[in-house]
Amino acid sequence: VQLQASGGGLVQAGGSLRLSCAASGRTFSSYAMGWFRQAPGKEREFVAAIGWSGSYTRYADSVKGRSTVSGDNVKNAVYLQMNSLNSEDTAVYYCAAGRITGARRDPEYAYWGQGTLVTVSS
Repeated sequence: VQLQASGGGLVQAGGSLRLSCAASGRTFSSYAMGWFRQAPGKEREFVAAIGWSGSYTRYADSVKGRSTVSGDNVKNAVYLQMNSLNSEDTAVYYCAAGRITGARRDPEYAYWGQGTLVTVSS
C-alpha cells in the first residue's frame, strides 16, 4: 500500500482544514487507517483512526469534538476534517494503514504516507 497525504497549509487560528490521504496498491478497503501528527520537537502522536468499513472511528482527546475522520473506499481515500484549529495543531500530519482497527501506536501501522504540514497562525 502506498499512501500520500495532502491538504496541509497555513491557516489562521479558528480556521479549518481538510486533509486527504490517497492510497494505492493492495486492497485498500481491507485496512484500518489512522492519522498521526508530529509537532516540532515532539514525538509523533495519534490523532484519529477509522475502521476499514468506516463505521468505527476513534479520536485523540486533543481533537475530539472538532475533527472528523472519514473514508471513501471507491476513491481509496481517507480524510481528516479539522475545525477550530489552534497553534497546538501545528504539526506534520501523517496517514497510516494497518490491520488493527482503532490502533493508537505507531508499530501497529505497517504503511505510512510522507506527511503534510499544517501550520496554524495566531
